[in-house]
Amino acid sequence: MAKSQKTNRGRCFIFLCFIFIFFLCILASINEVRFQGLLRFASLLASNNDQELRILIAVLTLPDQYLRRHFLRLVYGTQALPEGTKIDVKFVFCNLTKEEQKVMVALEIMRYDDIIILNCTENMNKGKTSTFFRSLPEIFNETDGSDGQHYPPYHYVMKADDDTYVRLNSLVESLKPLPREDFYYGFVIPCGSMDPFKHYMSGMGFLVSWDIVEWIHDSDIPKQHVEGPEDKVFGDWMRWGKKGKNRYNAKWSMYNYPDPPSVCSHDLWPNTIAVHLLKNPEKWIRTLTFFNVTQNLKPSKLYHIS
Repeated sequence: MAKSQKTNRGRCFIFLCFIFIFFLCILASINEVRFQGLLRFASLLASNNDQELRILIAVLTLPDQYLRRHFLRLVYGTQALPEGTKIDVKFVFCNLTKEEQKVMVALEIMRYDDIIILNCTENMNKGKTSTFFRSLPEIFNETDGSDGQHYPPYHYVMKADDDTYVRLNSLVESLKPLPREDFYYGFVIPCGSMDPFKHYMSGMGFLVSWDIVEWIHDSDIPKQHVEGPEDKVFGDWMRWGKKGKNRYNAKWSMYNYPDPPSVCSHDLWPNTIAVHLLKNPEKWIRTLTFFNVTQNLKPSKLYHIS
């Protein structure tokens, strides 16, 4: 009789252990589904205490523009950044199509590591901007943010033209007091408007927060509306998705080069974040001279520049 009771208790114990293990397996499967979300939440909490401001400036250009990229590396690489700021300037274009490009661009990547090649065909108003923004989370969330210490990988992403001169310090100072979520920043179109909610931001250089980048990746709205003037199309996404509730009109610290005069341009002035339509070397030189970009050149016996 006693032996039978022990046997029953043993079976009961085994059964309870089985039930316990079963529930542990269920909890593990639930946690596996939620694991990435929990990591994201934890890293987001950590980022609230992270004082570093991270900005990605993506210069949309063409594969053959080797000299333009080298020049822009000088322009941006010689600008000193405020402490606690990280700004990465990347050059963005679609698939390479020539043997020359495959060699020259590969050498650039080996030397500078500042190029993003999208899986698309070079186009005007047929989705290059869309491909760029939709690609970013797949590129950066699995690299820079995988350790949980740097989420978001960038607080802001700026899309800029390769004929735009962005003054990095001025950009940073303008962003410091502004929101880092649901944020849309730039030069409002039409040029005569000062209302950032009326239409959209000019393609000279507009900026959004990382959560909007992720929304573009996940939402069906951008996927279903690709073709058309790409800056206007981007504004349509913001409106239809009810995104960009926090907006900032950087006019008139962003503007077109003063020659030829237009409603979108004015004279160069110190309180500048970006100058657009620098279509030739003369306009670039005049602009860089106005802002005295060589003032920190150190004296040396190796050269004399008068």
